[in-house]
Amino acid sequence: QQDMSTMTTAAPTPSQQQQLAPLSAQTSLKRSRILFDTSSSSSINNTNTTAQTTTTTPLAAATQAFVPPLFDSQLHQQTIKRKIRLQYPSEYSKLAFQAEENEVDAEGGEKQQRKETATARAVREIRKEALDRLRSGEDYVEAGGDNSDVGAEGRLVIHREVDMKSSVMQSNQGDIGLGGALIVSGSNNTTAFSGPNSTTTTEQQQQKGQPIRSGGILVKRDDDSNTTIPTPKWHAPWKLSTVLSSHLGWVRSIAFDPHNTMFATGGNDRVIKIFDLAKACVASQDALKITLTGHISPVRGLAFSERHPYLFSAGEDKLVKCWDLETNQVIRHYHGHLSGVFALKLHPTLDLLVTGGRDAVARVWDMRTKHQVHCLTGHDNTVGALLTKGTDPQIVTGSYDSTIKLWDLAAGKCMTTLTHHKKSVRALAMPSYENTFISGAADSLKKWVGSDGRFVKSFTGHKGVINAMAVNDDGVLLSGADDGSMNFWDYNTGHCFQQSMTVAQPGSLDAENGIFAAEFDLTGTRLITCEADKTIKIWKEDEHASELTHPIDMKNWRKKCIAEAKKRY
Repeated sequence: QQDMSTMTTAAPTPSQQQQLAPLSAQTSLKRSRILFDTSSSSSINNTNTTAQTTTTTPLAAATQAFVPPLFDSQLHQQTIKRKIRLQYPSEYSKLAFQAEENEVDAEGGEKQQRKETATARAVREIRKEALDRLRSGEDYVEAGGDNSDVGAEGRLVIHREVDMKSSVMQSNQGDIGLGGALIVSGSNNTTAFSGPNSTTTTEQQQQKGQPIRSGGILVKRDDDSNTTIPTPKWHAPWKLSTVLSSHLGWVRSIAFDPHNTMFATGGNDRVIKIFDLAKACVASQDALKITLTGHISPVRGLAFSERHPYLFSAGEDKLVKCWDLETNQVIRHYHGHLSGVFALKLHPTLDLLVTGGRDAVARVWDMRTKHQVHCLTGHDNTVGALLTKGTDPQIVTGSYDSTIKLWDLAAGKCMTTLTHHKKSVRALAMPSYENTFISGAADSLKKWVGSDGRFVKSFTGHKGVINAMAVNDDGVLLSGADDGSMNFWDYNTGHCFQQSMTVAQPGSLDAENGIFAAEFDLTGTRLITCEADKTIKIWKEDEHASELTHPIDMKNWRKKCIAEAKKRY
């Protein structure tokens, strides 16, 4: 449609306007964005003739009942015939373009013989195709193959219709109504019309360097119609499965071991608890394996080593500890932070430990020697979130100064600073299947390219301070806020398919429903959240849900995409 030339033509005759008025009033406004592929090797016959007889065949009636009425009913009929010729090439010569036949018996009664003809079958399939396109929310579908095919025939586009009453009024005043849709022939010298006030010609298009394409139809479109509407992937909704009540304070951190057999949590009660994952999912009494004590302040960060039987912990007591899980004792301390440590991550391939805290720096430690390799300075406030990757930039930090920094690990210097957020960045998440990451703040969630920090898009709609985010291999993103709200997103498109609230356990205040940490297990089928009501909640997908019971709300999704396209970010 972008390659079609702009053309002008004469207004419809008064007789055509009288025929279109009742049909326009009866046309449903629910029809939107349907395209019929009229590209074919044969051209439309007699479309430029001034005198054409009005057909009253059953086919014409059927096509007019299905297609929103435009100015040339003959072109609609030709479009249906071309569609049938392409779909039923062997039967086209034997097609009888007629509706059901009525047989009258000798006694005066009427006997109907109902048999579905190929035409009715084609119209039914076209109707189903249009319905599928409406359900999928497609703006329009390109037809005719490669855009470089300059010699292709014209195509028929039926665009989203505007108010029918105003369109009829415009047509009575001599303007082009029906949303500005106009059908033209395939002549190279013909110009097209893109609206009531358009005066663009083919010479102007050539001066602008735009390609001139023969034939087709030009449609008046709103500015928001150019927005690309991505189709989100369907995900099953998540529901609460198990509640573990073991900690005596807020639960602030969580980590899974590399074998997906256990997970560890740390809280304001200054202890680290290690649970058996399989037993915890079924609420077994012996799910708790061991409790580790040693911190004197809330435990804010946990991480299991993939190559060693070690568990690393960081707390607000400025301590970073390395626990040997074979002896359940602390074997190393990493001293250097000047204030509380709020985040901890391990490098995926190197024996390096990265911590960030309230002293506004991120420190890189050698796991074995306990020496500080780098001190990454540059933030103006607490470093509250960390990401580590195997490729540059290997460290990503999010700070309460509302900035995100990408670091060169070899040089120990900042590569890029991202300043799009307006609030404190408290959470970062990264999928395992692509080189992107997402950041969460009180204003919005923002997705970035992992290699250079290019902005991709914003995920808006979660009102609250985002404390935790997690994404699994299925493309499900969770964002948890301090008010207990949980939003589940499709990571690839940004579609929020579920909004829910966590429930504080009995005996707790309603205000104690905040979410501080969240993590998917390695299979992506279980989600564990650490909350302010001192509980650990395990969530799973609803196994009884389907696309029929929980369909995607494409109407609101399309409105949201159009509204966000008008914003800068």
